[in-house]
Amino acid sequence: MEFREMVLKNRSYRGFDESVAISKEELMDLVDLARNTPSARNLQPLKYHLSYEKEEVESILAYTRWAGALPALHLPKDGQHPTAFILICNDGQLAADPKASSKDVGIVAQTMLLGAVEKGLGGIMIGAFDQEGVKEYLKIPANLQPQLLIALGKPVEEIHLVDMKDGRYNYYRDDAGVHYVPKRSMEEILF
Repeated sequence: MEFREMVLKNRSYRGFDESVAISKEELMDLVDLARNTPSARNLQPLKYHLSYEKEEVESILAYTRWAGALPALHLPKDGQHPTAFILICNDGQLAADPKASSKDVGIVAQTMLLGAVEKGLGGIMIGAFDQEGVKEYLKIPANLQPQLLIALGKPVEEIHLVDMKDGRYNYYRDDAGVHYVPKRSMEEILF
């Protein structure tokens, strides 16, 4: 698969085939990709927790909020939950201010999601989650502060990119459940 195709296939999926498990080894491979990405000042302050056992994945899911633009849909739907999570944390002993590692978080998250696409998987970055609740549930050490969750699985959704019209940027779904993501034009983003 060419890089452009991988980027275009990497969407924010909110529905997964629960019968497709993701192994610890697959998650470790994604974190290994992240481990080898650039890091601001080369501090490498990020640490990761891998969740792939159904009970733990379901427990973490309860701390998340999905699809803020589509609250009536209560996503992900029953039977379409992710089958794994990667929690990205900032290690306060390496970078006291988590804002200092925010660029690293974006770099590693995108890298892992592209790695997931290469494996025939998909996922979504989740910033809307109860960080303290997840930290307490997973018994994360005090020096690690949760920054972002990556939900992963085998996508079951159909997602289309469409041109943004009239400045409307919210994603939406049609009656068949097809998900549409408006994108700004090249003319609009170049100055």
